[in-house]
Amino acid sequence: VQLQASGGGLVQSGGSLRLSCLASGRTFSMYGMGWFRQAPGKGREFVANIGPRIGWGSGSTHYADFVKGRFTITRDNSKNTVDLQMNSLGPEDTAVYYCAAQPQARSRMSYSSTTSYEYWGQGTQVTVSN
Repeated sequence: VQLQASGGGLVQSGGSLRLSCLASGRTFSMYGMGWFRQAPGKGREFVANIGPRIGWGSGSTHYADFVKGRFTITRDNSKNTVDLQMNSLGPEDTAVYYCAAQPQARSRMSYSSTTSYEYWGQGTQVTVSN
């Protein structure tokens, strides 16, 4: 599985952005998908996860506490995409955002841990100005 993230950019505080991750391969729907972010000088942190079409975690979504009510993760299995709609952005949301694929073999592992994901996209920069 190859992942390509896009949609990042510069936005003013209070604004919105929509990130998209395009996956290659015919088995995309079998993967749980996650978004993580990494700010300068910090570790990579969990943002959101959406379960696969079938199997453990199917139909579920999970969010980090700091994005609940502001971010929404969705997927379109027919297009092999997973999106992250981000609203009410603040400077603290500035980071490189990464999409990642969680295989069925790791589906029972924590959705918020980077080690649960096997494939990673290249990242897209989100910068929120005051």
